[in-house]
Amino acid sequence: MADKNQSTFIGGIFVGAVIGAVAGLLAAPRKGRDTRKILNKTVSAVPQMAEDIASSVQLQADKLSAATGDRWHDTLDRLSTAISAGIVASQSVRELNTPTQPKSAREVDE
Repeated sequence: MADKNQSTFIGGIFVGAVIGAVAGLLAAPRKGRDTRKILNKTVSAVPQMAEDIASSVQLQADKLSAATGDRWHDTLDRLSTAISAGIVASQSVRELNTPTQPKSAREVDE
């Protein structure tokens, strides 16, 4: 869900930038021929801009994925250590609370 919202947001930024650039070019006080040349250069640059944005988003997603994986493994290690410590502590408490049987006379002699 977050990925969908993020890609929608980035797509919105991209579309807004393109519309803004086109509107700026059309409203500029230039001759029509000059404006069309600039507009053609801008339109031809759009695929490269889209590729750059996609690469940037992919790089950030990879970094986030790696960081999340590292944190997940650290959390699992800490949880495993805590569980082991809890088991040892409960066994110690159980041993302390277990009443010991008095030794019989025969066990004492041996």
